[in-house]
Amino acid sequence: MAESGERKVFLLRHGETEWSSSGKHTGRTDVPLTARGEELATAAARTLTALRGDAPLTALASPRGRARRTAELAGLTPRVEPLLAEWDYGDYEGRTTPEIREQVPGWTVWTHPCPGGESAADVTARADALLDRIATGPAGDVLLAGHGHFSRALIARWLGLPVTEGVRFALDPAGITVLGHERGVPQLERSNVPAPIR
Repeated sequence: MAESGERKVFLLRHGETEWSSSGKHTGRTDVPLTARGEELATAAARTLTALRGDAPLTALASPRGRARRTAELAGLTPRVEPLLAEWDYGDYEGRTTPEIREQVPGWTVWTHPCPGGESAADVTARADALLDRIATGPAGDVLLAGHGHFSRALIARWLGLPVTEGVRFALDPAGITVLGHERGVPQLERSNVPAPIR
């Protein structure tokens, strides 16, 4: 059980889209969920219930429709939070890592710049601003419906790690990660809990 003032943060990645299933970097482009993505998002409601019961929860979602729709299908009524938008990939929007590596060998979002997009420092500032807002906001647990790379950056910053250490955490479509505390120390309580499709 969390101590007084220690809330849990649930990270819900959006369900599958055509671009996420093909490995295309999807930041600003608003790609809808696939049928499987909607099924995963609906199943995420069962995972959330198993993880948190019926405790009250404030839900925030990225401005992108795929994240908002995932939260809604998971049984939530989210408020839009612009800070939850995905990493801005700039010129690499819509391209896969192998395509980018044809021009920039060894490229990853964690280790190289995104021309015309956000840097790791930009993402760090945004993640820290969001986590600070949550820490000083109303009491209670929070769910953040967002995206793969930015959610993994949030995990790293919650744990006090550089944002680039987000590479060490997986988060599949409609997967849920739970951030909490143990006696005041930020903790990764659950990681990438899948949505059970029946």
